[in-house]
Amino acid sequence: MTITLADARVVTPEGVHDGWLTIEDGRITHIGQGGAPGPGHSLGGRYVVPGFVDIHNHGGAGGSFPSGDPDQASRIAALHAEHGTTTLIASLVTATLDDIARATAALADLCEEGLLAGIHFEGPYISKARCGAHDPALLREPSVREFRELLAAGRGHVRMLTIAAELPGATDTIREAVANGVIAALGHSDADYAQTIAGIEAGAAVATHLFNAMPQLGHREPGPIAALLEDERVTVELVNDGVHVHPAMLRLAYRAAGASRTALITDAMAAAGVGDGSYGLGPLKVEVVDGVARLAGGPGAGSIAGSTLTMDVAFRRAVRELGLSLPEAAEAASLTPARVLGLADRIGSLSVGKQADLVVLTDGLEVAGVMRRGSWITEP
Repeated sequence: MTITLADARVVTPEGVHDGWLTIEDGRITHIGQGGAPGPGHSLGGRYVVPGFVDIHNHGGAGGSFPSGDPDQASRIAALHAEHGTTTLIASLVTATLDDIARATAALADLCEEGLLAGIHFEGPYISKARCGAHDPALLREPSVREFRELLAAGRGHVRMLTIAAELPGATDTIREAVANGVIAALGHSDADYAQTIAGIEAGAAVATHLFNAMPQLGHREPGPIAALLEDERVTVELVNDGVHVHPAMLRLAYRAAGASRTALITDAMAAAGVGDGSYGLGPLKVEVVDGVARLAGGPGAGSIAGSTLTMDVAFRRAVRELGLSLPEAAEAASLTPARVLGLADRIGSLSVGKQADLVVLTDGLEVAGVMRRGSWITEP
């Protein structure tokens, strides 16, 4: 199938261009400025940005990836696709090793089908002092042997591991992850500056939702945030929902890391796209009020428990609240997370030869259409 999208404002890494693009067999074959050379599908001057890449997502549409239920996972992927996410990583939470392995095996099937781009273990190798919405009774010290067993359950589809750098065995487990092609991310951690640096030196390359579930910046004790922001090898995840982090701190982080090292994420849970109510996040209960998810009862009651964010909202807020240009927001929402996954040669920007994953946006940056691999999910 060949389709030309005409009368568009095309957002590329080089800028915003009035023009057109042609898609053949699921890939972008031409991008031009001005009027299209032939008949095409007019977008009426709407923006076209690359499909969003969400590397940290627990659920939505009432479903939860930690459940390991394929029907729930399909609903989650469909909901986020409608909001522009064309590449999605399924994030698990702390649970028993058997439950993590079971969910991993089930989600690996969906990775093989192409619905998901991989699996993220957020826990169980995290700090009790900074566990947030994770069951402290189920946290464990990192173990290379255990991690290998979880990797086996994923059949090559485990893409990321969040780990606390200060825990015994963390350095060896980070090295094991990297040796197996798994991205090591530092987060849910009580590490100091030096311990964080040690984790980076071992191979960690991502900061899991920077600022959240870690010691905060101090002028005498800089802690993990300073270490993660200043190291050029580290990409920082930011939850830009107006709840997790104040916009002033997001702007500060962005100025330090830049678009090439900033990955917008949702950290979404089951309530995304649904609304307020009671939900589960792994073994824990969550209450969502006014769109804010918090643990309901037990240890850590009241802690933020994921978000109800979708990537289109994160993108829009990046432009309106953080002051990013459209190309900068597109890099943070698409190209940088694609680089993290090692997929930037295929997705993440509107470039000739890449997959035709794209989002059509109105002047108000609302989603008007979504295409994945050259097929419309929502046609403008």
